[in-house]
Amino acid sequence: MDPQVQELIDKQAIGDVIQRYCRTLDWLDADGQASCYWPDAAIEYGFFTGTAEDFLPVVMATESGLARRWHMLSPPLIRFHSSTSASSECYGIFGGGRMQDGDGEGGAIAGDLIGGRYLDEWEKRPANDGEEWRISARTYIVDWKSPLKDQPGFEPDPDFPLPTFKIDGPGHPRYREL
Repeated sequence: MDPQVQELIDKQAIGDVIQRYCRTLDWLDADGQASCYWPDAAIEYGFFTGTAEDFLPVVMATESGLARRWHMLSPPLIRFHSSTSASSECYGIFGGGRMQDGDGEGGAIAGDLIGGRYLDEWEKRPANDGEEWRISARTYIVDWKSPLKDQPGFEPDPDFPLPTFKIDGPGHPRYREL
């Protein structure tokens, strides 16, 4: 295959992992989240330093403790070192919050909107009857933080009638395998 075409295919594969990372955190899909990293990936998040295998239970417990979570990452800037090794950087925005009052169903949600960047190393290794790109090292850097107060809860709002899902554990009925 033409090397430039293969590089485009590999860039798309890495971009898909970045989107899967966001989606699986927001839907609390631990297996999907694990598929973004090699188990031995070196992780540095400030509050955690270690391997991806040890990080996953920590991050999933953190995300599960939020009433709502939302991750969005920019398309990554990617530099290939070889056909199986790359580095990338992308910007990310995360919003999350906890219930402030009520019984967990009603009440307001407050939290933070956080902006930062992900500095990732990637490796393409054998997996699932082929080869896959996954994160082999990640450093997360926080650039800014802003409070989110009085966000809508989970009860219908007649003034803004859009659906709001309560995703408080894995296996939400609206989660689809993609």
